[in-house]
Amino acid sequence: MHLFSGFQFRDWLLANDPALSRLRMASRVTLTIVLSFAILFAIQKLIVPLPTAAFGLGIVLSIEGGVAVRDKGNTRQLVTRLFGCVASLGVVAIAAGLEERRFLSDLVFLVVIALASAGRVFGPRGFAIGMFAFTSYFMGSYFRPSLAELPDVAIGPVVSVLVGHLVRAVLLPDDWRRDLLRSLESVRGRINQILFKLAALAGGAEIGEADRQELRQLEDRLKEVVLMAETFIPRPAGGVFDAAADPAAELAIRLFDAHLAAESAIVLSFQSPPPFALVHAVIEADATQLAPYSAMAEAIKDEPQGETVRALLWLGEARQQLTQAIGEGQASGFAGIDAVKDTAQPEKIDFSFANPLLRSALQITLASALAMGFGLLLSRDRWFWAVLAAFLVFTNTNSRGDTAMKALSRSLGTVFGIAIGLVLATLISGEPDIAIPVAGICIFLAFYFLQVSYATMTFFISIVLCLVYGMTGVLTLDLLQLRIGETLIGAVAGTAVAFLVFPARTRGALDTALARWFQALDELLSAIGDGKSGFALIALSQKIDACYRDVTVAARPLGSSWSVVTRPGQIRQTLAIFLSCTYWARILAKSSTAPAEADELKRLIASDLVLMNDAAPRGSTCFFIERKASRATGRHLPLSREGARLGLEMIGSALERLYPQADVLPFAPGEVIARSKQG
Repeated sequence: MHLFSGFQFRDWLLANDPALSRLRMASRVTLTIVLSFAILFAIQKLIVPLPTAAFGLGIVLSIEGGVAVRDKGNTRQLVTRLFGCVASLGVVAIAAGLEERRFLSDLVFLVVIALASAGRVFGPRGFAIGMFAFTSYFMGSYFRPSLAELPDVAIGPVVSVLVGHLVRAVLLPDDWRRDLLRSLESVRGRINQILFKLAALAGGAEIGEADRQELRQLEDRLKEVVLMAETFIPRPAGGVFDAAADPAAELAIRLFDAHLAAESAIVLSFQSPPPFALVHAVIEADATQLAPYSAMAEAIKDEPQGETVRALLWLGEARQQLTQAIGEGQASGFAGIDAVKDTAQPEKIDFSFANPLLRSALQITLASALAMGFGLLLSRDRWFWAVLAAFLVFTNTNSRGDTAMKALSRSLGTVFGIAIGLVLATLISGEPDIAIPVAGICIFLAFYFLQVSYATMTFFISIVLCLVYGMTGVLTLDLLQLRIGETLIGAVAGTAVAFLVFPARTRGALDTALARWFQALDELLSAIGDGKSGFALIALSQKIDACYRDVTVAARPLGSSWSVVTRPGQIRQTLAIFLSCTYWARILAKSSTAPAEADELKRLIASDLVLMNDAAPRGSTCFFIERKASRATGRHLPLSREGARLGLEMIGSALERLYPQADVLPFAPGEVIARSKQG
């Protein structure tokens, strides 16, 4: 336990919430709701009675303002909020004017849904304004304010927009320097987690499959936060630094080294677990204890243990360099690094159905129409819940598999949230002093977990609704059953439309992600063949990293446990091959510091390009190839020598494993074993 003595709560929090982005979002939403409600309540008591719709709109738009507004810069965010407020007031006025014509009002709601969904083609601002319009019409139809009440109802959106901007711009503002520092601390925290795990496994004869899987998960989590940290480092317009003297370039190299060293330590520990004393010395950054291991690594450099020791020493050095960068950032706030202005030109918008956003808008509208029709059969007053579910299951999804998973998550979160919420609401019935803080905590937790688990977010929101129903005296078992029924209708409608109308097949989305990954690898290999080196290659390897992340997201529905056609073993196995190739691409980028003039390197590059050009057109077929387990060869990785040549060989080996020949025994899942060298 003494290994954890210096691992403070802040490090743990940053390791699990990079840059504290989830904490900040949850705090913004919760604080905006609390302040907006307090202001509206004060207006209610001191100035003028407000209709319920004002409170409802104020709370809902406080949420949308914290989640949907994604513009860069306070000015742009304020403009988006003001446009959203205008859209909100406009659609609420329409809903109030059509209250006596319910059929026409329902049709207009579908028009609002279509326009709100199609507005996403205009980027973050269009998305946010669309969400403001949709939720406002929803609330207007739900609370049914009269035309005479509209001036008072308008107070709710106006207050929420102004308070939301105050919270975002003043109380909890964005600061890329602070976020960069926190993300670097998160990288260090996740490296610490890897070291602690290696310490627990040190000295053993062999690392078991369960421990290997845990280390791979830690590696994935490290990759996630490294990719985030890279986005905070200001880069030139071309994305490539001009000189190593640039403080931003130096920081990018330190981050790159730390990531690569941690991955190498994991890969080599699979072959030969490290000595406990060495891992402990790396954790403690004790130079005296580390010194003997440098000589040891040289003495047994041709043995697996020597390579493992070398990788741990490299990780220790990279970790110290990262810690130094963090210290400099804390002292100076990265004063030597200047922010880069956004000079990107807006892309031309495609208004045809070739644009997936417009296809999605049609899907959302049809799903909402289905949910509306069946929801009306269940309830004339509460059918809005079905439309809400159908609308939201399409948000941030890129395939029908993603949509089905989100629909399932929303349904399960609603069912379990209502079950727990009913118990809580019953226990604290008539105790608003307890119910209100509990509701506030649940709101915070809902948006803290939004980026991690949609089901968890829905779970806590359902608890909040139960508590609100309990405090307002309308909580009944029939009402909760109706909410579950309407949610299931919306989820089923969304899933059905996703599979039947413009279906974006999961394999199609995966094919697209794989095409980008292969293209990025082609660019790296071609750049090395053209003699490029340094930051240009590192930038290309980082592009491969980002593309690999997209591949894992696209492949996620194929390996979901709920699917009756899942093949999780093959999915994980194939992802491990792409992960291996991505890792060796980084090794290659770091090792190729001089133009590739050697005939052997050119031959290997040409060989890899042939393999890649053969595999790329087959797309996602590789995820459905049966692979056998390999025999252990006992061969280790000569990571310390011939890095460029080794990287090219291992990339070729990984590409060969995508479509193994019948007479060739494939490698085991996730294993990285060096091929025999020629000459």
